[in-house]
Amino acid sequence: MPDSLPLLITIFVIAIGFAIVNGVNDAANAIATVISTRVLSPRLAIGMAAVLNLAGAATGTAVALTIGKGIIDTQELGMGVLIAGLLSVIIWTLFATYLGLPVSLSHGLVAGLVGAGIAIAGSGAIIWSGFGKVLAAVASAPIMGFLGGLLLMTALLWGLRRRAPTRVRGIFGKLQILSAAFMAYAHGKNDGQMPVGVMVMALVIYSGRSDYWDNIPWAIIIGCASAISLGTAIGGWRVIRTVGTRITKLDPVHGFAAESSAAAVIELASWFGIPVSTTHCISSSIMGVGATKRLSAVRWGVAGNIVMAWILTFPVCAALGWLLGMLFGLF
Repeated sequence: MPDSLPLLITIFVIAIGFAIVNGVNDAANAIATVISTRVLSPRLAIGMAAVLNLAGAATGTAVALTIGKGIIDTQELGMGVLIAGLLSVIIWTLFATYLGLPVSLSHGLVAGLVGAGIAIAGSGAIIWSGFGKVLAAVASAPIMGFLGGLLLMTALLWGLRRRAPTRVRGIFGKLQILSAAFMAYAHGKNDGQMPVGVMVMALVIYSGRSDYWDNIPWAIIIGCASAISLGTAIGGWRVIRTVGTRITKLDPVHGFAAESSAAAVIELASWFGIPVSTTHCISSSIMGVGATKRLSAVRWGVAGNIVMAWILTFPVCAALGWLLGMLFGLF
C-alpha cells in the first residue's frame, strides 16, 4: 500500500538537505588544491565548482540507479528506511565537517540505508551483491587514487626535469584550472546522483510505479543538481583547509596531477554506476603526489585522521541508520 504524501514530501525535503550537506563537505574535493596553490581565489574556485557540480549531476543516471535499485529491495520497505538512511549520513557528515574531516557521503548513505533496512525489514531486504560492489570500491578507489597521483606526478617530474620552475608554475597554473573543473564535474556526476536515486525510490514506493526508473523526472535531477551546487557554493572551509594545506604542500603541478588522477577514477566509476568516495579519491591522490617528493613530505598524522574518518563512516552510519530505523518502526 503506498505511503502517504506527507512522507513523500518529507523525504524530498531531507534528500535536498542531504545534497546541500554533500556539497558543503565535498566542496573541498574539487577546489581545495586550486585554492591552496593560489591559482584561483576562493570565490572564483567555489563558483566554478558549483556550476560544474550542477553540470555533472545533470548528466548520467547510472549511479542513481545503483543507489535506488541496487542496495535495498524497495518492495520490502516503506519510506521510513529512506528517512532513517538520509538522516544518519546527514548527522555524521555535519559532525565530520565541524571537525574539518572529509568523509564519504556515498558510503555513508549506503551504510545508513543498509542499517535502516535491516532494522525495519531484516537482512533479506538487502541486495548483498550490490552492497558488495560498493564495499569493493571502498578499498580499490583510494588505492587507484594514490597510485594514479604517484605515477602521474612521477611522469610529470621526469618530463619537466629540464624546465625552469617559474615556467612550470606558469603552465600548470592554467592547466590546474582545467583539472579542477574536471574534478568538480566528476564529483557532481557521481555524488550528485545519490539524492536523485533516493527521491526516485521514494516516488516508486509512493506510486507503486517502477517505470519511473526508466524515465527519471527532470525536475528531480535539476533540483538535486541545484542543491548540491548550493552546498558547494556555501563551502566547507574547515575541510578545504584540511585537504588543501594540511596533507602536504602543493604547487600547481602537484594539484594538476592529484585532481586529474582522482577525477579519472571517479569518472570511470560513474560510467559503471558505482558510487565511490570522491573524498577517498582526491585525498589519496594528494598523498600519492606528496609521496613523490619524499615520504616525510606527507603529514601522515593528518592522513591517518582522514583515513580513520573513512573507516568510521560505514559502522557509524550503519548504526545510526539501524537506530533510527528501529525508532521509525515503533511508529
